[in-house]
Amino acid sequence: MSLADLDRVAVSASADDADFMAAALSLGRRVLGRAAPNPAVGAIVVRDGIIVGRGWTRDGGRPHAETEALDDAGAAARGAIMYVGLEPCSHHGRTPPCADAIIAAGIARVVSALEDPDPRVAGRGHARLREAGIEVLTGIGAEGARRANLGHILRVTEGRPMVTLKLAETADGFAAGGEHDKRLAITGPAANARVHVMRAMHDAIMVGIGTARADDPLMTVRLPGMEDIKPLRVVLDYRLEVSPRSRLASTARDYPTLVIAAEDAPLEAERALAGTGIEVARIPAHESARLELRIALAVLAQRGITRVFSEGGPRVAKELIGAGLADEVAIFTAPKPFGAKGVPVLAPAARRKLGDGAHYTLADDSFAGPDRLRRYNRVL
Repeated sequence: MSLADLDRVAVSASADDADFMAAALSLGRRVLGRAAPNPAVGAIVVRDGIIVGRGWTRDGGRPHAETEALDDAGAAARGAIMYVGLEPCSHHGRTPPCADAIIAAGIARVVSALEDPDPRVAGRGHARLREAGIEVLTGIGAEGARRANLGHILRVTEGRPMVTLKLAETADGFAAGGEHDKRLAITGPAANARVHVMRAMHDAIMVGIGTARADDPLMTVRLPGMEDIKPLRVVLDYRLEVSPRSRLASTARDYPTLVIAAEDAPLEAERALAGTGIEVARIPAHESARLELRIALAVLAQRGITRVFSEGGPRVAKELIGAGLADEVAIFTAPKPFGAKGVPVLAPAARRKLGDGAHYTLADDSFAGPDRLRRYNRVL
């Protein structure tokens, strides 16, 4: 039996394993949006049924969760069990392998939710632990770990970050009014605060040029205590039409901002934006005069981005869902209708795909104040 086969065999799982793994995954989620380019992992050390050590990936991806948990546990780690949301690394990077640290600490049993698809690890961490005589159990909490680490997984397997698509609609399904109507204030304070929390859990916030021009957004996290959280602001702008006088430009020296444009977009426009502190990345032009989203996302992945929060409006939403690039979709629906002709939040084909169980599943249906929130997960 191969090591890969061993990973599929449930060996001596205790009744508490699922609960302790849930705690480890919860620790990892607290650093979503701040661990890139590494995955956001949580780990706990348990001895005689008591948690004696906790750790999670620190900002910027280091130190890793396992070494943090071992340091917290100290001598109590010897003979204990470690629960970790992703396979411990086995390669030398900026820090020594976590698998070696686990072995040196005298851990007797490791419960790991998921094998790391990173080719530098990919089962070697689990193998190293087994070779040292440590009992290894994998698969406990695998689905939750896969969702939490989806950005990391897609970055190393498909060369793109995961994408959360956020939309807000009136009760009758509109995202905006007519061409000359003022901007709609669709959701209330509770939903708006929820959006800021969601932004903070991603490495980048992305919009299209249409949204950037129509709304002149700040695309920042504005909640008390979160002032230092600054996801990369990304604008998909084929012809470099972002105004150097926009709020994005005027705040670019305080908040990192990237505009992705076609390779033949005007150089003078790039120079004007560069003067404000905005960085421009160029990708191949397309016959449709629109950016190829998969290539734009690859640019972000190459920069270490693992999680993107898209607030790009109906056109970007249609393209993300249609191309299978929207991994999570969050739709806030206000209780009041617009009551006039407006811009639909989703094209009919995109809404049909979202409701198709072969493509998406409804993960949550709840409320943020009076606004309804439905979250969908792409079927993996």
